[in-house]
Amino acid sequence: MKTVSFPYGKEQIVYNFEGEDFRGVLVSKLHEYTPEKTGIELVKAAMDKPIGSPRLSELAVGKKKIVIIASDHTRPVPSRVIIPPMLEEIRGANPDAEIAILIATGCHRDTTRDELVAKLGKDIVKREKIVVHDCADKENLVKIGILPSGGELWINKMAYEADLLISEGFIEPHFFAGFSGGRKSVLPGIAARESVLANHCSEFIAHPKARTGVLEGNPIHEDMLWAAKAAKLAYIVNVVINEKKEAIYAVAGDVEAAHKRGCEFLLKHCHARPVPADIVISTNGGYPLDQNIYQAVKGMTAAEATVREGGVIVMLAKSNDGHGGEGFYRQLADESDIDKTLQTFLARGRGETVPDQWQTQIFLRILKKATVVYVSDAEDSVIRDMHMIPAHSLPEAIAEAKRILKFDKPSIVAIPDGVAVMVVED
Repeated sequence: MKTVSFPYGKEQIVYNFEGEDFRGVLVSKLHEYTPEKTGIELVKAAMDKPIGSPRLSELAVGKKKIVIIASDHTRPVPSRVIIPPMLEEIRGANPDAEIAILIATGCHRDTTRDELVAKLGKDIVKREKIVVHDCADKENLVKIGILPSGGELWINKMAYEADLLISEGFIEPHFFAGFSGGRKSVLPGIAARESVLANHCSEFIAHPKARTGVLEGNPIHEDMLWAAKAAKLAYIVNVVINEKKEAIYAVAGDVEAAHKRGCEFLLKHCHARPVPADIVISTNGGYPLDQNIYQAVKGMTAAEATVREGGVIVMLAKSNDGHGGEGFYRQLADESDIDKTLQTFLARGRGETVPDQWQTQIFLRILKKATVVYVSDAEDSVIRDMHMIPAHSLPEAIAEAKRILKFDKPSIVAIPDGVAVMVVED
């Protein structure tokens, strides 16, 4: 008997695979990695030896306006251990600098004050100037160039006017950008919606290199990196986190070189080979990444990489915020023929992308390979509208999967955290 614990919201779903044809658990090896220092010590050590860049203190000298791009509420970045050392080093070298923290929401909703407090702590929220990026606020956006994708690059005016632009973040597997972190602080983080749409065009999303763990030849990554350099993102501090959302590794320095080093560490520790199975159970790593269906597509891609053609993906995601995007929902709910929707997307040029199209496109790719049984707190009708089958517990979901497959003992693989593991061949 194998017992597996699956993150679900802020809780865990524990299941005993007794009598099942259980083939294994695909997990990141990060849980086996024990750092010798605390999170804040790791960050400071990385900042002491930046990669491909002078120290932040050197960069800050003589700069009047300094902007720190910080992650928003949808990312489990341990900002409490990253931002304070950055502020300390800046002020140690330039106590008169005007520092602002710019929250990189991308195209997400605004981050609330309570969410800022949870992420940054009461002291920083009370003491520091914090601005939440709005991708649709034209008055506070500036055009700075044309992306390789052909789209116009518009970024937040505060970032453009900064004498020194830096960022914090974390590096994790990303289902079409290869890895998160680094350059993503600019695009999509502080870019205009139109710039994000160009980067996320159907041609790029369908590209065979636009996959988890791939940077070289990935057109989406190349677009993002170009944007970060055009915006003059001078310095980053990025961490890798474990399943407890604790920083276990940190890099600092140049946006490309430091990010690459962090990606190499992550690839070494969270790679898992596919184990083909009829049923694959995945999650989005629990809170905060499983708050809606939109984000849960990421965890499904890990299952997609190992589920057999015609199999079943059981996705566990609390989804207390519902579908996560009206456009995403409508693209799925308004058309019963998923092939028709997919062809509509693929026919659109780079400049014709509509909001949320990329997420729907990837989701449709998954649905063409496997049936998805979705365990959540979302309304059953919403789940059905989005071409999935609702379930209210893991036992119910497994029973439903067996009914779909029409045999009693299908092979099963578990992926406790689908956003933390890269399921790829060696």
